[in-house]
Amino acid sequence: MDAPVGYRVRVAVEAGTLPVRYQDVARIAYGGMGDVYRATDTLLGRLVAVKLLSLRYATDGEIRKRFTREALAAARLSAHPSIVTIYDIGETGDRPFIVMEYIAEGSLADALRLGAQSPHRALAWLESVADALDFAHAHGVVHRDVKPANILLDEHDSVHVADFGVASAAGLDSFTQTGTILGTAGYLAPEQAQGRKAGPEADRYALGVVAFELLTGARPFESDSPTAEAAAHVSSPVPSISSHGLGIPREADDVFRHALAKDPSKRFRSCAEFIAALRDVYANSEEQTRILPLAPAGVAPARRLPLVLGLIALLLAAGAVAAVALTGGHSKDSSTPPVTVRERGTTVTTPGTTVRETVTAQPPPSTTQPAASSLTSGVSLANEGYAKLQAGDAAGALPLLQQAAQKLQGTGSLSEAYNDYNLAVALIRTQGCSTEVLQLLDASQAIQGHRKEIDDLRKSCTPGNHGKKAGAHSDHGGD
Repeated sequence: MDAPVGYRVRVAVEAGTLPVRYQDVARIAYGGMGDVYRATDTLLGRLVAVKLLSLRYATDGEIRKRFTREALAAARLSAHPSIVTIYDIGETGDRPFIVMEYIAEGSLADALRLGAQSPHRALAWLESVADALDFAHAHGVVHRDVKPANILLDEHDSVHVADFGVASAAGLDSFTQTGTILGTAGYLAPEQAQGRKAGPEADRYALGVVAFELLTGARPFESDSPTAEAAAHVSSPVPSISSHGLGIPREADDVFRHALAKDPSKRFRSCAEFIAALRDVYANSEEQTRILPLAPAGVAPARRLPLVLGLIALLLAAGAVAAVALTGGHSKDSSTPPVTVRERGTTVTTPGTTVRETVTAQPPPSTTQPAASSLTSGVSLANEGYAKLQAGDAAGALPLLQQAAQKLQGTGSLSEAYNDYNLAVALIRTQGCSTEVLQLLDASQAIQGHRKEIDDLRKSCTPGNHGKKAGAHSDHGGD
């Protein structure tokens, strides 16, 4: 369900909502499909997330059976490290529930509130989700509601797919009633929007939409009207992803035309095949491998350090903010849980479910960035510093870049990464190599990933070169 920011809302609930085994119960998410509660499983001594089917569906005996059947099918997938573990299934007061691991670090929907993600981070997430979906398809399970809110993040920045089959269990995996549409119309495959049966191809299509959104900060057919957006999936041509800028290679347009083909038979044969094609585009693109020694601090391709700074001011004005770039891995310990495959030590986030809306539904509330003002001022200073650096005025650039570093510190954005690099250049040119320079390069690489430009600058600051200042050969601008 489309829940508030990743299980972070806690609402006290009356005693007896769940079986007595579950104590300290608090509602943490809600939606059209039902509510999600955080609770302590007193029998096994762990925090869990419990999804309780809404009364509006629980009164239908057939839906209750489907809900349980789908939950049992999804439980078979719990062995996969990128799929949320299901611990138990039961009923309370004639309402079926599913007990899952609890992950409290948010979802990709939360991450997208910061705008487009770096290709490095997005592709790592997409690769894990693709593997999870392909695993599910190999076991005969189709998700039918793949969307950022159902892809959860743990404390290691690893993803976990939640809510397999829940939409299908309630009969909500397509337009099933005249005048109503799914709240997740933005991710519906054309066949779902037309009320046809959704198979693995629908999940692959939805993954393509999620990938488009992670790389651009917007869905391909985004609209204030869910009905219009769903209709666009059926009839509108796939928009060019490279036209969004952000250093997305032109070759990616063909990849997304394939991934978002109207005809299911023309899409990639697996999720893994789609992500491999996307990775190849970034790996082989001349645009991504071109080396330029200096970079403005704006939003640019995440694998390309030097580029145009002024873009970020425009993007920020439109509400797009540079994304946090973190990496990490997470492996799950295993034991034997009640109804399923195994218990994992680290626990989950916000399983969302599908929310139904009428065609007269109002557009969702806008998500403004609380940090946008600080980030914008930091980028503005970084812009000025970069301009002076390009003009050969390293001494004039230095204080501006230092002020920008203070503003951008801790944002984890590409702007911070680029500014750290440019500040290192300014320091070398004015004061020579130092420990501070090396620390700045390390900080830039921690966000941006491995870059030849960073390596080259770091090599120029080897012990034998300490105290030397960078020469004019380093002074080249972006394109």
